[in-house]
Amino acid sequence: MEKLRQDFLQIHPDDNVLVALRDLPAGYIAHFAGMEIKLKQHVQSKHKFTITTLRENSDVLMYGVLVGKTNSELHEGELITVDNLRHASDDFRLSERKTQWSRPDISAFANRTFNGFYRNNGTVGTANYWLVIPLVFCENRNILTLKSALEEKLGYQVESKDYADEVDALILKYKNGASAQDLLQLDLSPAGEKKGSTRLFENVDGIKFLNHDMGCGGTRLDSDALCGLLAGYISHPNVAGATVLSLGCQHAQASILKEEIAKRDPYFDKPLYIFEQQFEGTEQDLMQKALKATFAGLAEANKQTRQPATLDKLCIGLECGGSDGFSGISANPALGYVSDMMVSMGGSVILAEFPELCGVEQELSDRCIDEETAEKFMSLMKVYNAKAEANGSGFYMNPSPGNIRDGLITDAIKSAGAAKKGGTSPVTAVVDYPELANRPGLNLLCTPGNDVESTTAEVGSGANIVLFTTGLGTPTGNPIAPVIKISTNTKIFEKMSDIIDLNCGTIIDGEETIEEAAYRILDFVIQVASGEVKPKAVKLGQDDFIPWRRGVSL
Repeated sequence: MEKLRQDFLQIHPDDNVLVALRDLPAGYIAHFAGMEIKLKQHVQSKHKFTITTLRENSDVLMYGVLVGKTNSELHEGELITVDNLRHASDDFRLSERKTQWSRPDISAFANRTFNGFYRNNGTVGTANYWLVIPLVFCENRNILTLKSALEEKLGYQVESKDYADEVDALILKYKNGASAQDLLQLDLSPAGEKKGSTRLFENVDGIKFLNHDMGCGGTRLDSDALCGLLAGYISHPNVAGATVLSLGCQHAQASILKEEIAKRDPYFDKPLYIFEQQFEGTEQDLMQKALKATFAGLAEANKQTRQPATLDKLCIGLECGGSDGFSGISANPALGYVSDMMVSMGGSVILAEFPELCGVEQELSDRCIDEETAEKFMSLMKVYNAKAEANGSGFYMNPSPGNIRDGLITDAIKSAGAAKKGGTSPVTAVVDYPELANRPGLNLLCTPGNDVESTTAEVGSGANIVLFTTGLGTPTGNPIAPVIKISTNTKIFEKMSDIIDLNCGTIIDGEETIEEAAYRILDFVIQVASGEVKPKAVKLGQDDFIPWRRGVSL
């Protein structure tokens, strides 16, 4: 592909709107396809304007698909807004298989490896963690107590900015009689980095303590799904073993958890310690047993070391959050190219966020390897949207105020750009939450569009590394899988460089092609998977973990 060196872009030849790549003033004349299109209004970068006059109720096309209907007549060169465009998408049906695709050039990565942790079931981890998790929210306090007792003593506290010095400065000023206005105006000197102490277990990347508010009091469907999700984390290649705290009487029983682990790994042999408070008796007895077991498990986990592994052992989760009008032009297509490279090398990729696949169902279902897989995808999409609409919130309500402000006017526009993360390869599997989605090739996983719920689900389904694109800036991560943040535009990369790892705004700026950006991303992935580089989310301890309740979440 050629580098972008222009003010606007037609994404697909069938599109009847153009995307502004720069801020364009009213009166600007866009020379396009032999036409001179004079802008009726100022068009901010990332937003769209019409190529020709569109009558009321006309189709608006982007990425070659229907993304909305006009609410009124729009003249040539008119800005697309939430007032003059409403969500619309095409229907979809079972059609012929379209699984032919052009494989990308992977010669630069053909002999590359990463250094990972081999598990006895044949999977390879990009990290080596010990988990401490509750089966029910009643045990959250005990989990936090274990965290307080173990984390700093073993050298696993977060190595990030410590604001204690700023607090000390505020206390001193207050004691000296400063007013509230004085405190607001106080110039706080930068605090230093908080340095972690030496790890006792040098081959263990960390102990991760996962709190949640589920396990009882909700539906059995939710508690069973929770057990499946936790089983996915315990059996995950990035996890060496786990300590589980259970109350005893809750819906999410230890026996269900063990059944779910066996589904995912019939020969599961990792250290797993489960303690039930109602059986153990006093809290002290429970905690002392949990501490001893965790310490012993860490000693065993520390015996494992990184070894070279081929890239087909990677399972990459594809995620986007805080999306903008450039997401589908820069970072998402770059991830799509990475996805195609991974598939060509025998690896696995996971495309999730089903509310953000609205409008591209036909293309994705046609790419499914067989009719059964296609029908499963279409059924999951229809059932999910019907549930949402029954609760007064269909897929059309997915875009957030930030999405809309930065050019994603309808869900179909957002979805058409989000789907670009999945590249062009055939869909080898369609999986419902919280099952495994690590089959070689492109896996579609049913999750919400909510960033943290979706990332949590992708990792539980097997992703051992996550690529996360953002146009507005999203501070999130995952407890056990490295999350690499990739910006869609240079402005947000420079503004929020403390949480974003890579910049794909270079594509918009005309500095590199999508393919060049993809090569750069995959090279960074290999470094992260080998433990040579820590992504910002790992450094900051962004261990976000939110299980999905199977009610409506977009």
